[in-house]
Amino acid sequence: MNLPNKLTILRVILIPFFVVFMLFDITGAADKWIALVIFCVASLTDMLDGKIARKRGLITDFGKFMDPLADKILVTSALICFVELWVTPAAVIIVIIAREFVVTSLRLIAAPKGIVIAADIFGKMKTVSQMIWVATTIVQMYLEEELLIGIPLLAEMNIVLMWVTLGLTVVSGINYLWKNRAILSDMK
Repeated sequence: MNLPNKLTILRVILIPFFVVFMLFDITGAADKWIALVIFCVASLTDMLDGKIARKRGLITDFGKFMDPLADKILVTSALICFVELWVTPAAVIIVIIAREFVVTSLRLIAAPKGIVIAADIFGKMKTVSQMIWVATTIVQMYLEEELLIGIPLLAEMNIVLMWVTLGLTVVSGINYLWKNRAILSDMK
């Protein structure tokens, strides 16, 4: 197994640890800080695995499939934690997760036909916006737990990031469907 694929697997391994620190009171307010560090490390593996794979010519079908799947698992885990912790409306998370199911299903339909649907620019923008939104929301949660006060500017920024992320999620989902409509039209 090559280094980029190992980084992708590391991202998946980090997810349960992230969820534990997000949802369970282990160290008090520091839990969110630890969750943030784990999330950021996992997010960095996403950036590194792609750069290394392209630079060293280590792009594999496993990486093309598993890398976006690892991103989806990481981000949806965080978003589900946000619903559990009452920091994000469930409707927003439902739209985001529905898009992930649609794109993953499209990839599964394409795979037996020998077609690998790699992430495109809109999908990458969506992923980056999700990761930034998740990280800033965790920062907000940590500061509110640590300082016991709200930070209005950060709260407003997170609302804007949520809507930007939701918009990019919808646009990227429509883009994947449009670009790959031939795959869907072959279904009988």
